[in-house]
Amino acid sequence: MKILVVDDEIDVQALFEQRFRKEIRSGEFQFAFAFSGEQALDYMQHNHHEAVLILSDINMPGMSGLELLREIKEKYETPPPVVMMLTAYGDQENHDQAMRLGADDFLTKPVDFNLLKDKLKTKTS
Repeated sequence: MKILVVDDEIDVQALFEQRFRKEIRSGEFQFAFAFSGEQALDYMQHNHHEAVLILSDINMPGMSGLELLREIKEKYETPPPVVMMLTAYGDQENHDQAMRLGADDFLTKPVDFNLLKDKLKTKTS
């Protein structure tokens, strides 16, 4: 399964590659990384059939994760990618807005990687 991780913090790539080392090595998960909403849309335009699941931060400069979510849900209906939102701010307003826009899940930072692995396996099985 290919997962697109969207976060403006570049060190997220090393963190995910470390935490998912076993799953990457076994071929269970493949990761692609975009460091802005705009990069994510560019990736989706060229690879939308590859990304099964998108994991996006909400608070990013430029296009926010919520704006990205809206774009993805409007443009990529068949098959619709699963979109999980990540935020350091677990406030109800962000949660409610993400769910209204079609988010499939909502997680807070710091990421509980055991919980995330369980959710990823559930969302794609």
